[in-house]
Amino acid sequence: MNKVFGMISLGCDKNRVDGERLLGEVKRHGCPITDDPSEAQVLIVNTCAFLGAAREEAIDTVIAGNSLRAGKLEKIVVTGCLPQKFIGELFPALTEGDVFLGVSDCSQLFPALERAYAGERVNAVGTGCEGGARVITTPPHIKYLKIADGCFNHCTYCLIPAIRGKYRSYPMEQLVAEAKELGETQELVLVAQDTTRYGEDTGKNQFVELLKKLSELDNICHIRLLYCYPEVVTDELIRELRENPKLIRYLDIPLQHSEDRILKLMGRRGSRAEYLALIGKLRREVPGIALRTTFIAGFPTETEEEYEALKDFLRCARFENCGFFAYSREEGTPAYRLKGQVHHATKERRVRGLYAVQEALSRERLNGFVGHSVKVLCDGVDFEKGCFTGRAAFQAYDVDGKVYFTASKAETGKYYDVLVERVDEADLYGQAKER
Repeated sequence: MNKVFGMISLGCDKNRVDGERLLGEVKRHGCPITDDPSEAQVLIVNTCAFLGAAREEAIDTVIAGNSLRAGKLEKIVVTGCLPQKFIGELFPALTEGDVFLGVSDCSQLFPALERAYAGERVNAVGTGCEGGARVITTPPHIKYLKIADGCFNHCTYCLIPAIRGKYRSYPMEQLVAEAKELGETQELVLVAQDTTRYGEDTGKNQFVELLKKLSELDNICHIRLLYCYPEVVTDELIRELRENPKLIRYLDIPLQHSEDRILKLMGRRGSRAEYLALIGKLRREVPGIALRTTFIAGFPTETEEEYEALKDFLRCARFENCGFFAYSREEGTPAYRLKGQVHHATKERRVRGLYAVQEALSRERLNGFVGHSVKVLCDGVDFEKGCFTGRAAFQAYDVDGKVYFTASKAETGKYYDVLVERVDEADLYGQAKER
C-alpha cells in the first residue's frame, strides 16, 4: 500500500480517461503517484490496440519499461485495449508484464498486484469493473468526459467493437455528477467512440438532452464535442450548437472517405453529396463553426481516381482541421479479407499527398488571421519555444494546432486576446494584448 505508482498512457483520449480511473484507484488506496517512470515501483502501461503500429508501440513501451527494474521498478501492469483483445497471445509472450488488466478492470488493480507480489503472474482481464473517481492528467482547466463505451457502427476496417464491445451509454445522472465533481472547468471535452449516438442503446437518442444538462452546471464554462458521426448530426443538435452559449462552435465529424464506393466498402453510412450538404448546412446554420475530420487513405481497391477525388473533396469542404491515416489491415475485420489491398508505399504516398493539400488550405485560411486578434485559452508554457501556448476556439486540445504567444504575464486557464503576427500550416504566432 506504500508503493509509488507511475503511468504511461498511450492511444486516444478515451483511453486517457480509463487511465485516469486507474490512477483514481491508486489514489483511493493512498499510494503516491509520480509522473517520472524511473521513480515508480509499480508502472502501469495503459495500451492502445486500434492499429498494428499502436500495438507495436505498446509492446515496445512495456519492454523499455522493463529496463527500469535495474532501478526502483518492481512490477509492471499492462492494461487497456491490448490485453483486452489479445490476452491469449500476449500473456505467455510478454513476460515483462506482471499483471494484465482489460479496459474495465480498475477494481482488480490492487487484488491482482497482491497476487503478483506473492510471486504470481496475473491475468485478470475481464474480472473486474470500472473505477470511480479520476486523477486528472490534463491541464486543470481542460477535462474529458467519456459518455459511452463500445460501438455498434461496425465499420469494416475497425477492431473497436471486438475490443470494447457493443455501445453502452453511461447513465445521464452519473455523467452529470461526474462533471460536477470535476470542479471548475474552462473546457469540458465530450468523448466516446460515437458521442452522437448517446442513449440509442437504451431506446432513445439523448445526446442533446445530455448537452443541456451539462450546460446547466455552474462549474462548466464551455463544452467541446468530438467524434460526432455525420448521419447523427441532427437538426436538433445543429440548433443546440447555434443557440447554446456554452457549446464551442466546433464539431469533429469522422468521415473517413468521400467517395461513395469506398464508403460502402467501409460500411459507412452517407455519401459524398450528403457529406457536402451537411458541411454546407453546418456553416450556414452555425456561423463561425470549425469542422474537424479524419480520412483513411489506401483502403482496399481505392483507385488513383478515387484518391484524387478525395483531394478535390478537401478543397470543396475546406475543413479547419484534418487527420489522415494509412489504412491498416487488421485481422478479424471484414476489410482484412478484401482483395485489392493497396501497397504500403502507395498508402503512405497518398497520406502525404492529402496532408499537402490540407496544409496548403490551412495556411491560406490561417493567413487571414495575420494582423487580427484571436481569443486564446492559455494552456501553459512551451519552454522549448520560450513562450506561452494556447488554443483558439477552432483548435481542440492535443489534436489540432496551437497558438504560441508572448506576454509579460499569462495564467493557465485564462483567456487572452492575441494579435497574430505570423502563421504556418497549423499554428499561429503572436503577442497578447496587455490588459
